[in-house]
Amino acid sequence: MREFAGKVAVVTGGASGIGFALAERFAAEQMRVVLADVEAAALARAAATLRAQGATVLAVQTDVADGASVEALARQSYATFGAVHILCNNAGVSLGGPLWLASEADWSWLLGVNLWGVVHGVHAFLPRMLAGGEAGHVVNTSSLSGLIAPPGGGVYAASKFAVVGLTESLAQELAASGAPIGVSLLCPAGVATAIMDAERNRPARLRAQAAPAPSAAEQQVDEQLRRTIASATPPAEIAAAVLAAIRAEQFYIVPQPEWLPLLQARAEAIQTGAMPHFAPPA
Repeated sequence: MREFAGKVAVVTGGASGIGFALAERFAAEQMRVVLADVEAAALARAAATLRAQGATVLAVQTDVADGASVEALARQSYATFGAVHILCNNAGVSLGGPLWLASEADWSWLLGVNLWGVVHGVHAFLPRMLAGGEAGHVVNTSSLSGLIAPPGGGVYAASKFAVVGLTESLAQELAASGAPIGVSLLCPAGVATAIMDAERNRPARLRAQAAPAPSAAEQQVDEQLRRTIASATPPAEIAAAVLAAIRAEQFYIVPQPEWLPLLQARAEAIQTGAMPHFAPPA
């Protein structure tokens, strides 16, 4: 897909971070944008910002973990614009800590948003996109943690590894069918977003009933991680890489090339049988 003006893009998790940067980039290409997010106030602010920039925007409050909510998003998108050409299954949440301390609620929350959000997006939109017969593109947001898992992030990594497998299969299936729809897998490392504050949108039914207070060491790690994320890659740079990948029909998007040696080391570990080692670039 190389022509964007007048086309329609749907972005989940679109009220902030990578999602908003994608929406802003698509709007700059004269696309009409469907902005979806679970957070109503942030969604309204993001839509107002884009409209002030001259964009045509449909804002739909959406819980991607709920299939019926994503189906309603698809129906409203098509009722308003008649087509969807780019689908960005981008919404995501995160938490950390040892795997043996992760609760069933933790697993349900992360898998619900990070994995089922992509599944629901594919199920709700792809049949409609295929029926439309137009050129299109699907971008699924995974993470560098979907290609190599860091310690302390096993639940998040499991959800993102699943997105990698789903997306690799999807791309091959669409190519084999001859459909005019491309697929890209976005795997960023650190990005300056508010993902560390994702708990604000965690459903009450999936919250820990009696979460222990973090230790001084855990608080120190959290503060360091927040400082690292605050100074990480700006979301606009990730959005630019995504747009370029769509134009180039590129599948894997690893927008921070300094991390590529770590992925090479993982491939070598698989060949030798060694345990993978997550070591950030110097």
